[in-house]
Amino acid sequence: MSENDPRADGSRTETGEPDAIYDTLRAEIGRVLIGNDDAVELLTIALLTRGHLLLEGVPGVAKTTLANLFARASGLDSNRVQMTPDILPADITGTEIYRENGETFELQRGPVFANVVVADEINRATPKTQSALLEAMQERHVTIGGETLALPRPFIVIATQNPIEMEGVFELPEAQRDRFQFKHRITLPDEDAELDLVDRFDDEPMLGPTAVEQVVDREEILTARERADGVHVARPVKRYLVDLVGATRAHPDVAHGASPRATLAYLNGVKARAAIRGREYAIPDDVKALAESILAHRLVLTTDAGLSDLAADDVVADVIESVDVPGTEAAIEQEAASGDGTSPAE
Repeated sequence: MSENDPRADGSRTETGEPDAIYDTLRAEIGRVLIGNDDAVELLTIALLTRGHLLLEGVPGVAKTTLANLFARASGLDSNRVQMTPDILPADITGTEIYRENGETFELQRGPVFANVVVADEINRATPKTQSALLEAMQERHVTIGGETLALPRPFIVIATQNPIEMEGVFELPEAQRDRFQFKHRITLPDEDAELDLVDRFDDEPMLGPTAVEQVVDREEILTARERADGVHVARPVKRYLVDLVGATRAHPDVAHGASPRATLAYLNGVKARAAIRGREYAIPDDVKALAESILAHRLVLTTDAGLSDLAADDVVADVIESVDVPGTEAAIEQEAASGDGTSPAE
C-alpha cells in the first residue's frame, strides 16, 4: 500500500476490504505501541476467521494494552476479565439471581457477552473456569439456567499468559490450547524500539488505549469476513498445508501432532492473510508465515524431547524445512484466475 493512501493514517475505511481494515487498525494501534505489527496481523486474521488468540510474554510487554487497543480501534464492545484461582465459571458466563421482592429469577449475563473478551492471565484460573471460557469459544453460546444464549457476532477471545511464573498457575491442557487459532509470543523490544517508546511516552505520559479512536465498524468487519472466506486456495497450496500438518504427527520428537481442527484453522488463516495483503488467492508464503503461530502451541512433545529442552517452535521449523514447497507463485496465480479448484466454504 502506498504511503499516500488515506488508509495509512488510521482514518476510517468504509470499504469493508480486509487489507483496508488491517492497515487502519495497524496505523491506529501504532499511535501508542511500537513494533507489534505481527501481533496486530494475527489479531486481524483471527477476527476475520472467527478465531481466538493467545498472547504470551513476560510482564510489562503490553499484552493487555495491545488487546485493549485492538478492541477500541475496532469499535467492538469489549470486556476484560482478570483471571484468578478463585474466579468461578459463573463469573465468566453469567448466572441467575433470585429477586426476593418479585420472587423471580433474573438473568445476569457474564463478561463473555461481548465482541472482544480479554482474559488476562488465563493460566491463573482453575481448569474448571478455563473450560467454561473455552467451551464458549468453541460453541459460541452459553447455557444459563437451562436457557441457551448465543454470543455476540463477531466474537473473539484474546487471552494472555505469563510464561515465567510457576506458582498459582494452571497450564492450559493441550485440548484447550487447541481452541486457540493462534499463539503469539510478544518479546522484549530491541534497543532502538525501546528508545522510540521512551520518547513517545516522554512527550505524552498519559498515552494509552483512550488515545486511539474507532477506525472500523462491525458491518465492515462482517463484510471483510465474507471477502476473506472467498479467497481462492489452489490445490497445491492446500496440499502443502496438509503436508505440514501431517509432518507434525510423524515427527520423531512429537507425541501428539496437530489435529484436523488445526488444519481447518490453518486454511482459514491462510485465506485471511492473503486477503489482508490485497490478494484474492493464497500462496505458499501465506502457509509458511502462519505455521509457527498455528501449529507450535498444539504440539505435545515426547518426554525425551522435553528433557532435551527442545521447543515446539524448533519442531515446526524442522517441519517447514522437511516439506517441499509447491510450484511458483505465477502458476498458482494463473490457476486462481482460471477459477479451477475453488476452495470449499467453511
